[in-house]
Amino acid sequence: MIRLPALLVPPLLLALAACSSLTPRDPLHIDLAGLEPLPGRGLELRFAVQLRVQNPNDEALDYSGVALELEVNGQPLASGVSDQRGEIPRFGEALVSVPVTISAFSVMRQTWGLGLYQPGQGLPYRLKGKFAGGLFGTQRFSDSGTLTWPEPPASPYSP
Repeated sequence: MIRLPALLVPPLLLALAACSSLTPRDPLHIDLAGLEPLPGRGLELRFAVQLRVQNPNDEALDYSGVALELEVNGQPLASGVSDQRGEIPRFGEALVSVPVTISAFSVMRQTWGLGLYQPGQGLPYRLKGKFAGGLFGTQRFSDSGTLTWPEPPASPYSP
């Protein structure tokens, strides 16, 4: 009878140690760093979206896949996935490239939605996605804001 509790103590201590390592993590900070055109097929447009990912946590983030979606003006515009692997260092940053596709249907939907758009008016966007894998599982992220296109310059020939 004395051996049974003695056998349960090591697994219990191991479980408690594992739970203590599951401290809350701060969210990743994601910024759009750039877009590079990629070859497309037919009526689709393809880009490599460059994301600058900042990890404000005390542990590195190992990932084994990335997915993202971009909405503009409340409508889906582009989406993409990548099975790339990498690490964002603790209190560090990394550039991550994700290929995205914009379908002809998405372009038409955006064009119709922009019928009332005026230069200088803000255009809302939302970027959301996830980094998969690693010790802490999937890390979701999102970013939103307003795209403001500048007003066209006045013509020197207008009265």
